[in-house]
Amino acid sequence: MIPSEQLMGEALLNRTRDLSSNSVEQIAKACGYVGPGGRVLKKAFLKALVHAKGFAIPEVDSDGFRGRQAEYRTRVHGNGNLLVGHAYTKRLGLEPGQECSIELHQETGTIWLRPLTAKDEGETEAQEISDAE
Repeated sequence: MIPSEQLMGEALLNRTRDLSSNSVEQIAKACGYVGPGGRVLKKAFLKALVHAKGFAIPEVDSDGFRGRQAEYRTRVHGNGNLLVGHAYTKRLGLEPGQECSIELHQETGTIWLRPLTAKDEGETEAQEISDAE
């Protein structure tokens, strides 16, 4: 029988002692550490068990977790395209559908990607018209 709430503290320790001959997954499940889809929440169970034993574990601030770091490198794909990933567009504050200008600097061999503002878009259209003439 799975409890409707996750056991904590002394109740968790007692239940864990009673079921100590079972696997960690079975004990966690019996103590109520099951997600909405039926997945056993083993990490949450183990954290609660350590906390119940009296050990203080500092909470990780979710803002401090960074995940993968941007490498500031890319490769030219087989079709000649360059991909600019989400990390870079997010850092520039770009929204889906927003336009950017691409500037090629021959002397330095660099490519500059600049977000267009409403003012820039009008100038770009005027420049395209003059370039076409």
